[in-house]
Amino acid sequence: MKTRFILINTSHAGNVGAAARAMKTMGFDDLVLVAPRWANVLRREETIQRASGATDVLKQCRIVDTLDEALGGITHLCATAMTPRDFGPPTVTPRAHFDALLKSELLAQSGQGLEAEKASNSGIAFLFGSERFGMTNDDVYRCHACLSIPSNPQFGSLNLAAALQVIAYDWREALGGYPVSQATAVPTLADAAQVAGLLAHLEQALVAIDFLDPQAPKKLMPRLNQLFNRAEVTQEEIHILRGMAKAMLKVAGGSVAGAASQAVSPHGNTASPKVLPEAI
Repeated sequence: MKTRFILINTSHAGNVGAAARAMKTMGFDDLVLVAPRWANVLRREETIQRASGATDVLKQCRIVDTLDEALGGITHLCATAMTPRDFGPPTVTPRAHFDALLKSELLAQSGQGLEAEKASNSGIAFLFGSERFGMTNDDVYRCHACLSIPSNPQFGSLNLAAALQVIAYDWREALGGYPVSQATAVPTLADAAQVAGLLAHLEQALVAIDFLDPQAPKKLMPRLNQLFNRAEVTQEEIHILRGMAKAMLKVAGGSVAGAASQAVSPHGNTASPKVLPEAI
């Protein structure tokens, strides 16, 4: 479905820029202004500053005199109005309405003939009224649904651009959303041999500081093995923990060089660690 955001009688230039920014972050670019307060609103400094780089949305934005001129190609209208009215379209939450709407569209597209053709040419528009007065009753009556963003009942008023951002996000999520990009590199998990090397090294250190009795080890080392498995330790974390074991051996008066040569092969794996008796 083609998607359009329509701002009616917008009075603050900054809200137009902020709306363009909110749209672009969610991948939308069809913005129409109906009789805004400023005829040159798209060129005003505050608009451009608040757009924060979404100038391409502003460049293709249209300004029209009436709502009728803004609705070409649109088949489904959603009002964003909180004021109760004596009658009009049903009031629904965005997510519930979008889910039902898209299910209906997919069903129509899976058919044939006129219904499928209508579905392929469908478009949705989100209407936002003036910052001071909201939407007029006549504009709301033209809509198929009145979207209500769930908010604090005692303080439910949202800034125009903030409301548009919420609607744009919910609609983008309904359409499939965007994948989350990893901000950091995926860590390399330690393999079983590296974990075994750590356990052998750590075992020596625990014995050296008299925390572990080699004659009665019980289940300490297997439990630590399970802990590291659950934690999915990385190779970096293995190095840190082995550095700690090395420092413990040094403080305890053990031979660091001897302990390292006994516990670790040149490739970082265990090389004949000391075998302790099992717990009885």
